[in-house]
Amino acid sequence: MDDERETRTAPPRFRYRGFKFLTLALFFLALFFFLGFSGLKASSSSKFCASCHEMKPEYYTWKASTHSEVECANCHIGSGVENVAKDKAEGLLKVYKKEANTYTAPIQMPKEIPNSACESCHNMKTREVTSSGDIIIPHDKHLAKDIKCTQCHSGVAHGKIAERNVTFKSDYSKWDTALGKQMMSDVKFTSPKMETCMECHELRNVSNACETCHNTGMEPKSHKKADFKTKNHGTLAKKDIKSCNKCHGLMSETEVEGIKEVPASQQFLSNGATKSKQVSAQDYAKENTFCQNCHTTKPETHVKGFVNIHGAIAKDSKEKCLACHDYQKNGFNDSKTIACSSCHPAMHDGKNYKERHPIDLTGVTAPTEQCYTCHNKPKCTSCHKE
Repeated sequence: MDDERETRTAPPRFRYRGFKFLTLALFFLALFFFLGFSGLKASSSSKFCASCHEMKPEYYTWKASTHSEVECANCHIGSGVENVAKDKAEGLLKVYKKEANTYTAPIQMPKEIPNSACESCHNMKTREVTSSGDIIIPHDKHLAKDIKCTQCHSGVAHGKIAERNVTFKSDYSKWDTALGKQMMSDVKFTSPKMETCMECHELRNVSNACETCHNTGMEPKSHKKADFKTKNHGTLAKKDIKSCNKCHGLMSETEVEGIKEVPASQQFLSNGATKSKQVSAQDYAKENTFCQNCHTTKPETHVKGFVNIHGAIAKDSKEKCLACHDYQKNGFNDSKTIACSSCHPAMHDGKNYKERHPIDLTGVTAPTEQCYTCHNKPKCTSCHKE
């Protein structure tokens, strides 16, 4: 028995060590991959983007946008291991630039969002009409002409904040949820502009007629009334000139100053102290070239001899007169109308102007040749007829 025990070899110690090593290796590998996966997932989240204060403007505008349920990585990185790996490698460079304070501000996208990112959620083959139900947008035809989604929808997620000059380093601390909502509330920066559509159509020789893009007829019901042009449109314009400008602003050859609200970005930079001044309906009609087509046409009441009776009429309908005329300046840019001051100089103001005159005018009711030694005869006789 003893001999048998002596012939048996003891189990090698390295066998147990090998088991221990493999167990620890598997544990650390599992831990490594778990942490790596967790880190990858965390670094690909939108909240991770917001951890850098440089990205606050982009984060808060995205949060207030219609794409807030879509992670940043879905659009800016895309799918696939190659894209993810490339982004993480570029991320190291971004971290270095952040720490070294050598990044460029305002931050701009290095490349446009590809159509494939949009098409992962939106079916371009069936997307023909916008959510408003009025505008016809055959997306498939636009894609066939190699028109990128971002050429029309570049502001859908961030409201073009880089272009609005509100993402400089000095602005980061001002950004919060409220400001993000304010920036995204202006559809001018989040939705496609009609001017963009019309310019592109003109360049490509596509019709710019209303029915090309709109399927419900563009003329409002109020415009179809028989007396709309002659009686009602001025009253409606006075109540809401902004509504008029939505269509007629595009019909004007020049942009009307004062019709636009102060942009949210301007209010933001001035801490909300800026106040907007709304142009009046009368001034709008004088600046909009579409309105001028009618407003520069002499009314039927302006017959021969009207100048002699216009004073009494003006007292009863001053606002109607001011739709074309003005007190101190010509009514229209092309000077087709006469300003009140051209015939009624300031020295004529008041009932006692004759008493202030250096020459006694007692009993004088019309200009004489003596008057023209000082005054301009052509100007005076334009009102004072012999």
